[in-house]
Amino acid sequence: MKISSCLLFICASAFTLAQAASAQTIGISVSNSLAFDRDEVVSIDAKKLTKFLKGKQQKNIRVKNNKTGYTEPLQWVDLDNDGKPDELLFVAKVPASGNTLYTLLLDAASAQPESKLIAYSRFVPERTDDYAWENDRVAFRTYGPDAQRRIEQHQPNGTLTSGIDLWLKRTTEPVINKWYKGYLTDPGFYHTDHGEGYDPYQVGPSRGTGGTGVWQDDSVLVSKNFVSYKTIATGPLRTIFELTYAPYSDYEVKETKRISLDVGSNFSRFEVSYTSQKPVPNYAVGITLHKNEGQTNIDEQAGIFAHHESIDGVYLGEGIVINPKTLLKAFDHKSKTPDQSNLLVLTKPSAKLIYYAGFAWQKSGHVQNNTDWEAMLKRQAEIVANPLTVNVK
Repeated sequence: MKISSCLLFICASAFTLAQAASAQTIGISVSNSLAFDRDEVVSIDAKKLTKFLKGKQQKNIRVKNNKTGYTEPLQWVDLDNDGKPDELLFVAKVPASGNTLYTLLLDAASAQPESKLIAYSRFVPERTDDYAWENDRVAFRTYGPDAQRRIEQHQPNGTLTSGIDLWLKRTTEPVINKWYKGYLTDPGFYHTDHGEGYDPYQVGPSRGTGGTGVWQDDSVLVSKNFVSYKTIATGPLRTIFELTYAPYSDYEVKETKRISLDVGSNFSRFEVSYTSQKPVPNYAVGITLHKNEGQTNIDEQAGIFAHHESIDGVYLGEGIVINPKTLLKAFDHKSKTPDQSNLLVLTKPSAKLIYYAGFAWQKSGHVQNNTDWEAMLKRQAEIVANPLTVNVK
């Protein structure tokens, strides 16, 4: 009897120790169904980690690649600003038609590795009230109420548009803070390439790359500048923010745009929530055609819309990727009025619209010509339609 009791005690103790050990780790499998390697930010709902996180400080959580043994940079995201994490992000490197295994573990002894490449965004009061965002490949900005007021009151440094501006980068390093700092002493600073890129992109009242509106009677009805903003996550792997716009047009359309940008991507993700006082015929997304000297490629079946142009003699490709099931039609709207020509993608009226808008500049090294950009757009469409599958074990 004493021997049996001892054995039972040993077995029970072993089981308790095994439970304690397993509570310190969670297995994560990331699978890729596409025929090319992928290096992307993935998200895990924090609710799936509730038991694991209990009693642990998130600053001590690590993600380890089982194959390489390396600890990966990660990011916690609080989407609703309640002080609790809603998502865990890390960059998964997954082979074509394969999977990669990771382990989530507690490790207070070693430092959390920092990402060498970052995504970032912020409100910019230095130049009235821009909101700017970037990663290691691309940069964007759009404009707030003070910039609008300056135009309406005939003051300097005003901008009146809800279009999306592009900053052309040829460095993986952040440029937003540096370029705006240069602006303080030289207002033309970021319009000159000092070795990292510059802003030669004209937006005006056009849609830039990814601006929205409503198509009616051979014209695009558009909002004015954003009226408020909310920064949700600055980075380093994904930056997320929201812009709210005042109602516009006879439809009283009101837009809230949640925009995010992942490290390593040429495309911002736009999630636009809509309300209106009257039914609208469509919601439109556009790309400026500038002086109508570029070329467009419209593929409604694939949901891919490309614009090819040359700025200062260097190739620039812009594009939109969208779920083709949301589409009504797409076309080039060319106008003799400056900044009123756009490639327009009309979508079915809905409470929410999701699309991806981005670009690639020849001097960045990511593309050289039309063919390269078309291939990148096609790849992005496949990525959107076939997200990496994340299983928590």
